[in-house]
Amino acid sequence: MGFPQTRMRRLRNSPVMRRLLAGTQLHVDSFVYPMFVCPGEGIQTPIASMEGCFHYSADRIADPAQEIHSLGISAILLFGLPEKKDAQGSQSWSEQSAVCRAIRQIKSKVPGLLVITDVCLCAYTDHGHCGVVADGKIDNDRTVQNLAQMALAHARAGADIVAPSDMMDGRVQAIRQTLDQADLADTAILSYAAKYASAFYGPFRQAAHSAPEFGDRRSYQMDPAAGYQQALREIALDIDEGADLVMIKPALPYLDIISAARRRFDVPLAAYQVSGEYMMLCQAAAAGLLDRQQAILETLTAIKRAGADILITYFAKEAANLLHG
Repeated sequence: MGFPQTRMRRLRNSPVMRRLLAGTQLHVDSFVYPMFVCPGEGIQTPIASMEGCFHYSADRIADPAQEIHSLGISAILLFGLPEKKDAQGSQSWSEQSAVCRAIRQIKSKVPGLLVITDVCLCAYTDHGHCGVVADGKIDNDRTVQNLAQMALAHARAGADIVAPSDMMDGRVQAIRQTLDQADLADTAILSYAAKYASAFYGPFRQAAHSAPEFGDRRSYQMDPAAGYQQALREIALDIDEGADLVMIKPALPYLDIISAARRRFDVPLAAYQVSGEYMMLCQAAAAGLLDRQQAILETLTAIKRAGADILITYFAKEAANLLHG
């Protein structure tokens, strides 16, 4: 046939051509930046396990929140630490918790920034599990009651979206009913619908002081080897219970799950580029093994290309600056 008439390189031979034909575009307003809030006052302490991340007290969190908003980032995801822990995680639903105080500060000073709050007991329990322990096991239904009260406290403080990350059965329905009964029907629920028992949470667990004291979380978080059918069933159940948005976590190791979910469901889909994914890239770049800026944009583009509408990432600020040029 001679030399090929079809030359695919014609479609890649200039930056303008590549931009014209790019099927996936990153947008700053699809980013969510995770933040950590702690008890006390005047605190802005670097997190040793997570480069560029900090523990903020509620009185110090508004300024970095304003910076995030000024970059065009739509939302933050708040994780909280308690003053003290107990078996029930009771400080999680205190209306004077660090998270509730931080919500009120942010809403007062940066009203245009969406505030999402993580709803889980792991940082608040003295055993580090995501639920109430009874006879050495996680009591699903007792845990759900506590999670609903935690979500209610956050919503009353002004959270726009509450995000249960515990993977207990039935928690979305319980939270939706509790919010509706409290005249908080406008508060949305972002469910961590397919959250895997992953090795990539290590840096976060150090930051949130949330490593389990015994055992692991494999009895409630998903098995990484489980087929995509189980993930789709989890997502479908949460949507049926009232989830407005759903999340897959982690992101890069589960691009196939993101893609399958995108094909199946038409609700907004989030993916969380978690702490281990973040720190792998940071450490590899620091060792000179890859180009940091290129790796940030490439990995976020891959998550977006797989089908995620919302990208939760510790690179949000850096990526926003890169996209602004």
